[in-house]
Amino acid sequence: MSIKSDRWITEQARHGMIEPFEAGQVRAREDGQRLISYGVSSYGYDVRCANEFKIFTNINSAIVDPKNFAPDSFVDFEGEVCIIPPNSFALARTVEYFRIPRDVLTMCLGKSTYARCGIIVNVTPLEPEWEGHVTLEFSNTTPLPAKIYANEGVAQMLFLQSDEVCQTSYADRAGKYQGQRGVTLPRT
Repeated sequence: MSIKSDRWITEQARHGMIEPFEAGQVRAREDGQRLISYGVSSYGYDVRCANEFKIFTNINSAIVDPKNFAPDSFVDFEGEVCIIPPNSFALARTVEYFRIPRDVLTMCLGKSTYARCGIIVNVTPLEPEWEGHVTLEFSNTTPLPAKIYANEGVAQMLFLQSDEVCQTSYADRAGKYQGQRGVTLPRT
């Protein structure tokens, strides 16, 4: 496997792998306001967070159980800035919709700008032939409230291309998160 360059990513995007697609690094708005960067990087693609959030709350004293997750453990929020309570987390989704080729494995890694503030973005793979919006989890590891900015960079996708296609893809297995849109809660 090899990590793919910005030229490969741009070529794949022309075929619908990432929509919407930003061919360069965006670091500021048109009015000059600085952003946490997004778009094509040297060997990956920096994704943005949409403005739809599910903020974890324990007002119902629930137990977190991935096999029986209580949707009322979250408060839905829509806005340009999400504030995550201390030692808590929030779910969001990427602005970008992905269609991963059959010979590619994609890894999602958090951006260092957030990590340096104690905000950790989940690390997750996007398997060959998976498609959808990526559901992101932001953990606030600090004892203070933390901000997440919608429509700005939050994580980087790295694309690893194999020299052959996989025998069984995520689509072949009819994976439970295939084609997801919006913020998707755990499924079993």
